[in-house]
Amino acid sequence: MSTIAVLGNGRVGGNLAAALTRTGHEVKVADSTPGAAADAARSAQVVINATPGAGSLERLGALREELRGTILVDVSNATTDGPDGLPADLIHPGSSLAEKLQEALPETRVVKTLNTMLFPVMTSPASLAQPPTAFLSGEDPQAKRTVRDLLVTLGWHRDWITDLGGIRTARATEAAILFVPHIIRSTGFAPFAISLAR
Repeated sequence: MSTIAVLGNGRVGGNLAAALTRTGHEVKVADSTPGAAADAARSAQVVINATPGAGSLERLGALREELRGTILVDVSNATTDGPDGLPADLIHPGSSLAEKLQEALPETRVVKTLNTMLFPVMTSPASLAQPPTAFLSGEDPQAKRTVRDLLVTLGWHRDWITDLGGIRTARATEAAILFVPHIIRSTGFAPFAISLAR
């Protein structure tokens, strides 16, 4: 099992940390303050970015040394919020948070995943009426294999996980966040995910 640092202790980070702990991983949780994040990241093999996407680039860019050589699993979406607090627009149009993180952290292996669903589905994918899809984007094949194995421990079937290719493909999955406010306004805050039907 891996030593995993979860950066961010809100609903997303707390949910992931609890589920990963239940599956036997050693998990350290840190809030988004620089000292706590640095301490947690320093000894981890895998670091999960569950900090609010609007500030993730600045927060994680300051951890370049601590994140050197690690796998950074980015589950956040960088958006501005509308008056109702729901995502309204992308902060990095024509790019993505994952790409910006990879540029800022060249010696870190960034993998984007789990950002196309409401947070309860991340750790309970079989709870939906039909299989959801978890997408992977990243430059390092071994890092993506490690993340795929991590998802399997969280209940994801291997055939529910789709590798889209390099980190540039994260701009497509991050853009999917723009569906979310419309779905929530239409059907309420019930768990859902994007699913690739074949």
